[in-house]
Amino acid sequence: MSVEIRDAAAADEAAWRGLWADYLAFYGVNLAPEITDATWARALDPDTRLGLRLAVSEGRLLGFAAHHWHLSTWTVGPDGYLEDLFVAQGARGQGVGRALISDLVALGRARGWARLYWLTDQANARARQLYDSIARDDGHIRYRMVL
Repeated sequence: MSVEIRDAAAADEAAWRGLWADYLAFYGVNLAPEITDATWARALDPDTRLGLRLAVSEGRLLGFAAHHWHLSTWTVGPDGYLEDLFVAQGARGQGVGRALISDLVALGRARGWARLYWLTDQANARARQLYDSIARDDGHIRYRMVL
């Protein structure tokens, strides 16, 4: 399968929203519609740090990688954060997730990022198999507080 990785464009909205809904369902999350609307708007806004890369094959959206960068106290260059990665059910196991991560690695190197990192659910064994083949688990545990 030939996969093109590119930035999201306005014409991708309906297809992205379909995959986004599948992503949220996978994690059992319900978000208010205004959050999804804001996420899409930010992804298209060149003045935000949120980027949205899409995996497309034969005109069909197969997956996405939402990412942004931030400064770090541990490096001179910024860190890249892969916040959301999702591949459509029918495209899993065909290299789409790996292609999206490889694309972010290349993008990050071109933009001077020092590191790229991401989180995943402990129970997401399929994703962890891919991630373990690309990078090492650094042993950190996330804590989050809703404000």
